Amino acid sequence: MGLSIHYNGQLRNPECLPTFVEEVRDIAKIYQWPYTIFETEFPLQSWGKNTHGNGLYGISFTPPGCETISLSFLSNGKLVSIWSWRLFLKRMGEEEQILEGGVSVKTQYAGEVIHKIIIHFLDHLSKKYFSHFSMTDEGQYWETRDEKLLHKNFNLLTGLINAFQDTLETNPINRGETFEEYFKRILEKIHAQNKFTE
Repeated sequence: MGLSIHYNGQLRNPECLPTFVEEVRDIAKIYQWPYTIFETEFPLQSWGKNTHGNGLYGISFTPPGCETISLSFLSNGKLVSIWSWRLFLKRMGEEEQILEGGVSVKTQYAGEVIHKIIIHFLDHLSKKYFSHFSMTDEGQYWETRDEKLLHKNFNLLTGLINAFQDTLETNPINRGETFEEYFKRILEKIHAQNKFTE
């Protein structure tokens, strides 16, 4: 639970990867965000094809309070989540669809300022290095650039998370109550509280 961004894309060409990695690394250094660099040169025989090798190319970085921003690619240039790629390798490539979902990153605990920085940075990178790039921003800032709407969405989700946490802490599971019954009771309490405050 928490506000997230979801993105997907295809790098424009294999030659731009070293420059792309260098630019992302420089920004990560400026903000003092930890980063990890993967391979920086694609094997040309797999570029742009539907198939890919098992390597990971590109870079990732982690702003404070944020999940890792994955700017990593399969050997064919498609953007992939580091976690999906690792799961794919563990399953020995049996489930190709694991790699098709793009990247999801929770920014809720990073805050609005970092969320906006990430959005603007990804927008810049998408225009400069990607042949296609798409994003869904649960804060709606990517789509609107409306800071007030972003603030409203952050506050709404923070309120819901806090209400859920408070309700869990003040309403322990009853003896003999199943988890299903417990969560149904908790959700009813939260719903009643939200109706009261509307």
